[in-house]
Amino acid sequence: MNAVADPAPVTFRAATTADIDAIVALVESAYRGDVSKQGWTTEADFLEGQRTDPVSVAELIGRNHSRVLLAERDGVLLCCCHVERLSQDGRAIGYFGMFAVDPTQQGSGVGRFVLAEAEKVAHEEWGCDEMQMTVITIRDSLIAWYERRGYVRTGVLKPFPYGDARFGIPKRDDLQFEVLAKAL
Repeated sequence: MNAVADPAPVTFRAATTADIDAIVALVESAYRGDVSKQGWTTEADFLEGQRTDPVSVAELIGRNHSRVLLAERDGVLLCCCHVERLSQDGRAIGYFGMFAVDPTQQGSGVGRFVLAEAEKVAHEEWGCDEMQMTVITIRDSLIAWYERRGYVRTGVLKPFPYGDARFGIPKRDDLQFEVLAKAL
């Protein structure tokens, strides 16, 4: 009987400017167009157009106390996110965003590993006692996924940036964000 080899472990690293095109391609594939519908995180049913662009990703990579975190297996990009240290009411909080898992890898557990690594960066490296994010309020299954990982809905709502094509072109007029938070 032949044993099936375990897959190589997932490794993490900070993105560099050399990774920008791969990050943009991953984020677009996870959220926009037909390929995104292979996974469960698609926004293609209520947003079209771009999700991010090279200029925006480069800006995130270049900020102080900001990291675009990549998860790879055997050098293949599986997932990315952006984590940043912000100041709120005199305390350091982490902000989590631009979370994208390759649609063919969604449901494999890699997203959980990346979220945990981002929380570790925010808490252990930057001294943050809370992680926050914004999620479009109609994303019930995504919000439920975060709630299972300890995030709570805060009731704090933020407007969707209608008219700014950098964030996509809405197909409906009721989009807004809610802040989710978790104590670290």
